Amino acid sequence: MIEAEVHLSLHNFLRSQSGFPSWPHHLTMARLVARALRLGRSALIQVGAVSGYQGRYRTSFVASALMWHGPVIIVASEAVQQRLLQVEIPRLQPWLQANKPIRTGEAWPGNDFQGLLLTSPEAWLKGQFTFADNFPPGIPTIIDGVDDLEDWVRDQLTQDIQPHDWDQLMLACPHQAEIIRSTRAQLTHKLFQHPANPYECYLISQSELEILSDLYSQLDSVETLPEPWNSFWQEFSTSNENLPPSHLFWATIARRQGLFSLHYAPIELGKSLAPIWHRQPVVLIGSALEPETEASLFRQRLGLDDVTCLKFSNDHQGTPIQLYVPHKLPLPNTPEFQAAFIHKVRTLLCLSAAAPGLTLVLVGDVPLKAQVGAILASEFGSRVQVEKTCLDDNGILISGWEFWRSHQSVLPAPHLLIIATLPLPSLENPLVAGRVAHYKRSHQDWFRLFLLPAALNELQRAIAPVRESQGIVALLDSRVVNRSYGAQVLAVLSPLARINYLDPSLFSHPSEEDSG
Repeated sequence: MIEAEVHLSLHNFLRSQSGFPSWPHHLTMARLVARALRLGRSALIQVGAVSGYQGRYRTSFVASALMWHGPVIIVASEAVQQRLLQVEIPRLQPWLQANKPIRTGEAWPGNDFQGLLLTSPEAWLKGQFTFADNFPPGIPTIIDGVDDLEDWVRDQLTQDIQPHDWDQLMLACPHQAEIIRSTRAQLTHKLFQHPANPYECYLISQSELEILSDLYSQLDSVETLPEPWNSFWQEFSTSNENLPPSHLFWATIARRQGLFSLHYAPIELGKSLAPIWHRQPVVLIGSALEPETEASLFRQRLGLDDVTCLKFSNDHQGTPIQLYVPHKLPLPNTPEFQAAFIHKVRTLLCLSAAAPGLTLVLVGDVPLKAQVGAILASEFGSRVQVEKTCLDDNGILISGWEFWRSHQSVLPAPHLLIIATLPLPSLENPLVAGRVAHYKRSHQDWFRLFLLPAALNELQRAIAPVRESQGIVALLDSRVVNRSYGAQVLAVLSPLARINYLDPSLFSHPSEEDSG
């Protein structure tokens, strides 16, 4: 049986590798992936935030994929693909005596190919949604890094009307060219009246919908229009039939150029994804999707019905992070918060001045991030950088959540992580507001079904490097101690040791204390 073969081979491999990075769940995960390949039964595996950051679990599913006698697809980002090609596969192949052909690409090599194909999430999803023959059905597929799967799918399903598409529409409809030109001018006028926001995007308002509806009613034949417009009008007309909208429509604007683009994407992804999961068995691997093993909310959002769920315990149970959560800071939505936050950041930086290593200040609010960067740079000089990867050894990095998530693998683990507020998706972001409105229309708890799970996932992934380096996390959002959901936040951050005071000795390295 393939599970036993993989278990034995991987066990012997791990014992033979002196100094191989340890991970206590290698054999369990390899057996589960092998079982999924044998039975053709889909599975959802959560490896934990720290393991997701370290990536050591990949040895397990690569071993199963190499030893499986049939073809396999691994879907992973370009960076992970390079890691697999340059480290994991060359290390495992000789020991496992697996001579399976390895290919990379955006389509299945051919009907006779029985090897392992590595492809990107964009290429795989595009092949699934366009019903192209790029990936034949029935081939077992392992998708790594599904914490980002919703973003990948939403990007793939987002359709655009770019500025030049208006010119194509006028060429295709010469008799309505003047109407189209007038509509474009009216929309430009309306959209540029929106106040500036950090996201430079805006949900389409009712008055803007009426302008588009008027144009739609005057076009001769929608079916013969150029493709971007044909699809756009189909979804637009469906969403305009007094039914609950199934798509979000929004515009992004380039103020300097005086141009705008229209975009639309489905609000719920489950209906689009559900047929895909039935085409082939899939093993989805994420880090910290949900606190529960079943990940019911994640599965519901992505249309995953019957899958085997497994969640590995945190393998750093013995090394809790040190967590500082002050009780008396103003709430983030009060005018007093900014001054109190900056004062607390200064205190932490001064107390930790003698400690070596990177200090990271995570600020989700875009204007506040710029202000914090400017204020700290005036006091601490070139040590302070805003979203840069070239840092001094004792640098201070001011970053948003997305930048840190994208670059934490190439930056040193911080010895001190200061968090301004919980990473709850901002309602000031029109796309977040649009999804929240959808939950409200459906009479669903938008905070506990959407905002809170997103924040917990982001938070766990952000602090994973600090947990590995046994650093200190200062969470300066007093909602953690003043709101009922604070208990859930602390639960996902465990194991932890609460710090109730600030002292320079907190930041002294253990070796320094010993030498003293």
